[in-house]
Amino acid sequence: MADDEPAGHPDADLSLHPDVEATAAAIAAMEIRGAAAIADAAAAALATQAETSDAETPGALRAELRAAARRLHDTRPTAVSLPNALRYVLKELDEVAAAADGRDVSTLRATVVERAAEFRETVAAAQSRLGRIGANRLRDGDTVLTHCHSTDALACVEAAVEDGKEIEAIVKETRPRKQGHITARQLREWGVPVTLIVDGAARRHLRSVDHVLVGADSIAADGSVINKVGTSGLAVVAREQGVPVMVAAATIKLHPETLTGHTVEIERRAESEVLTDEERTAIVGSNEGERSDDGSFAVDNPAFDVTPPRFVDAIVTERGQFPPESIVTLMRELFGEDVAAPWTR
Repeated sequence: MADDEPAGHPDADLSLHPDVEATAAAIAAMEIRGAAAIADAAAAALATQAETSDAETPGALRAELRAAARRLHDTRPTAVSLPNALRYVLKELDEVAAAADGRDVSTLRATVVERAAEFRETVAAAQSRLGRIGANRLRDGDTVLTHCHSTDALACVEAAVEDGKEIEAIVKETRPRKQGHITARQLREWGVPVTLIVDGAARRHLRSVDHVLVGADSIAADGSVINKVGTSGLAVVAREQGVPVMVAAATIKLHPETLTGHTVEIERRAESEVLTDEERTAIVGSNEGERSDDGSFAVDNPAFDVTPPRFVDAIVTERGQFPPESIVTLMRELFGEDVAAPWTR
């Protein structure tokens, strides 16, 4: 820690730009959703914090940026694109401050803004490359079955359609937030025939499917895929019926901390996404609308589940397509063994 950087936990004494607070709130509320969108928004918010900061020393600016990063990081614990964005933008924070000899805050500010711009450009280009690679796995006349809403997965379909392939889609609505409706709307804009189904009907429809095509919120070093809850069960049934499971995920989805044995935290979301107050009352009853506290009724709303690598045929990234068991090689190439979280220093 630099001599001019506040000691202890200074977040309460630091002023975060309104854009940082607004971005954090939007990510937490899933108004900003999708790994690429989350990563892009987080990088942009850090750039704004750096550009508008009144900090007079590199240490003070570093303290502000770390507080901003912590605020953003804590919104969605499973979406690894978020910490990867923060990690990229803040990676050289200490080195640049040291090179500036502790005095030139403008150098540090410019570096953060530049790295944020680089990251955002990289993310934007990655999805297009990934889509072209994934499209090679789709043949003219194929039907894909999707789960949730993944811009990476959709990029593969879009590229296939642009190549002149006729693709059809069976789209799971994906409760409780029904992100499948977003997928269906996007596919219809591209002229893809869509059949929307309830989640429980997937097994019935797999007999007419050529590929299960899903995204990922996070991919572990062993090739396990963390994605919207319901993905794991779908993959198991697809394997039973001989339907290949293709995971489309840009490398910002790789979880470098799993290289050191870290387990991916599964986010639990509010029960109100599953059950309205009126529906809860209809089930458990109430006294003038008050909830029972006897513990005899609960709602569990995990946002994600874990699909073991043995149920996945290929992970498609902008760096190529990989069997899940070899994803660790790509992860080490990109991140090395350094899984530092610069916002916690």
